[in-house]
Amino acid sequence: MTVPERTGPVVEIYWRPGCPFCRMLLTPLRASGLNLREVNIWEDPEAAARVRSVAGGNETVPTVFIGSRALVNPTVRQVLAAARGEKTPASWWRRLGRRR
Repeated sequence: MTVPERTGPVVEIYWRPGCPFCRMLLTPLRASGLNLREVNIWEDPEAAARVRSVAGGNETVPTVFIGSRALVNPTVRQVLAAARGEKTPASWWRRLGRRR
């Protein structure tokens, strides 16, 4: 099996062990060819503080940083779009709220 060449901006993924949402995001992103940096917030207090700074004081993971842009609990589609510099697609929850 060949590993895809890592390209584009650094995509920092803040996660913690045992988080099923982190696993669901990391699995496809690891195969995507993105230039990933994985940070375990339980091993890095500064990383946990960075997550809290963009997640309303909570340690919500996964949280993704691409440059100065932060995505809290994003979908794979949102991360890929942000890494390409595109507008991040709205989450299904926000789209549902617009229908009302």
